[in-house]
Amino acid sequence: AVQQGLRMGMILFIVSEIMFYFAFFWAFFTSSLSPVFKIGGVWPPAGIEAISPWGLPLLNTIILLSSGASVTWAHNAIVGGFKKDALLGLVITIIFAVIFTGLQGFEYVNAPFAMSDSVYGSVFFMATGFHGFHVIIGTIFLFVCAFRLYLNHFSR
Repeated sequence: AVQQGLRMGMILFIVSEIMFYFAFFWAFFTSSLSPVFKIGGVWPPAGIEAISPWGLPLLNTIILLSSGASVTWAHNAIVGGFKKDALLGLVITIIFAVIFTGLQGFEYVNAPFAMSDSVYGSVFFMATGFHGFHVIIGTIFLFVCAFRLYLNHFSR
């Protein structure tokens, strides 16, 4: 019964995360596909210089996808009973997460717009900010998992 409750709690948490981020994507796509007169009728709004997706955002996407691969490697190593490989995979994932968070902070400091710059700035900083917070919480979680793995708290 406890395992079923934990499983259902995790499912509900994931569903709530999906709904939460869906709202931000909805706000972005609604604003970009039919920009209102108040922001100049164009997207990005008049006076806003957009960040090129081929620079830092692409690098952060590659880092994020790589962390997904390394955490999957760590999980498979735990299931297979390979503690050393699992620890290495978790450490690599944590390093990727710290680099991702640092690069996102750098992007925020150097962004050519602010949160107060129309719907563009608001949606950008809210969506990426909550995603960054999500990554920070995940990094803490993975650090705890790595420490517990080091102390032999996990079995196959």
